[in-house]
Amino acid sequence: MNFINESTLTEIQNYRYATKLFDRTKTIPAKTWAAIEQSLIDSPSSYGLQPWKFVVITDPAIKKAIRPQTWNQSQTEDASHYLVICAKEKMDSAHVAKFIDRMVEVRGGDRAALAGYEKMMNGDVVTGPRSQVSFEWAARQCYIALGNFMTSCALVGVDTCPIEGFVPGEYDKILGLEGSGWRSVVCCAAGYRSADDKYAGMKKVRFEKKDLIINK
Repeated sequence: MNFINESTLTEIQNYRYATKLFDRTKTIPAKTWAAIEQSLIDSPSSYGLQPWKFVVITDPAIKKAIRPQTWNQSQTEDASHYLVICAKEKMDSAHVAKFIDRMVEVRGGDRAALAGYEKMMNGDVVTGPRSQVSFEWAARQCYIALGNFMTSCALVGVDTCPIEGFVPGEYDKILGLEGSGWRSVVCCAAGYRSADDKYAGMKKVRFEKKDLIINK
């Protein structure tokens, strides 16, 4: 395992910014995107339940269709890849069972040994008090995946711009999500910055460490 050093991490974080203008002539190479896509799959989630789906848009026609529903932001069309992260509308026991089955498939062992874990998850997000807000819970998990996606992109030199300024209901229509049990939550454009993006050279505006970090 080859880890990056501390200075490289800081440099990459400073280089990363919410890209406003993407270079439409540049496309993320397939090998690079495959690694980024795997980082999405590997994102952590509560219980490991992964209450999300990732819609990856590269079709120019779909990009054009969603732009008016994204406050006309150009990143939708200019970025190489446009990601829409969707959350599960209502957590159910079938999803939990599928996760347990996958756990046994990957790790081996006896499924019966996981009955207690399965019951606990069902008792929380399926039938427990949190089941009443399971979509909100799932949506928060989506933001974990978003953060992981953006950092992973930065580590391989791909620029991103997270986007919340869009109309979820219209996205769901365009992407065929209506009635599927999944709803659009947050988006992120990915590609390569344009040389004309004035924001690329601006210093980050962040509060000082003393205003943010509390050490105990």
